[in-house]
Amino acid sequence: MKVDLTSLRHEFTQSGLNRVDLSDNPFEQFKLWFQQAQEADLVEPSAMSLATSNDNEISIRTVLLKYFDKHGFVFFTNYNSKKSKQLQSNPNAALLFPWLALERQVKISGYVEKLTTLESLKYFSSRPKASQLGAWASQQSSNLSSRQVLLSQFESMRAKFSKGEVPLPDFWGGYRVIPLKIEFWQGRENRLHDRFIYQLNEDKWKIERLAP
Repeated sequence: MKVDLTSLRHEFTQSGLNRVDLSDNPFEQFKLWFQQAQEADLVEPSAMSLATSNDNEISIRTVLLKYFDKHGFVFFTNYNSKKSKQLQSNPNAALLFPWLALERQVKISGYVEKLTTLESLKYFSSRPKASQLGAWASQQSSNLSSRQVLLSQFESMRAKFSKGEVPLPDFWGGYRVIPLKIEFWQGRENRLHDRFIYQLNEDKWKIERLAP
């Protein structure tokens, strides 16, 4: 069966992007765009596609950005998950923020490092208790015979940690994507989009315009 989508057309007319308007620091530029995505009331502006790979397979999924700074972009996961196993095999990754309602996207590629246990604990402790229990209950990426099994595991963890604080699982924590390249893409008419890429060169960011 073929579904023909060639007639679907949308002209990008909201805005443009000029070099003079860009910050020399890609993290400052990302901060500005992220704030604008929040102000536009986008659904989950922190949602980002995360691509990982090993020798046999490339995988992509959506995760949530939890914080960022001059050191990189941080997300959290089960260290036994598929994404984590791929990162342990190949500590390189790519991120994509698809802010389509603003006719924008940001692409990030670089290498990945685990957060310290203290960093992971600080975030884990800030989560709602139900989310903490969920981290214990789910053996992420493993096969489940039914949803009821997952719910039973959750209730088991609820009973186990009914008193006191929920401890940080030793199989759960954060990763930081340390960027080597960050591209800002702004849609324009006639598919003549504006693209600027920041590339790290000897601790300095070089900015170049890319053809669409």
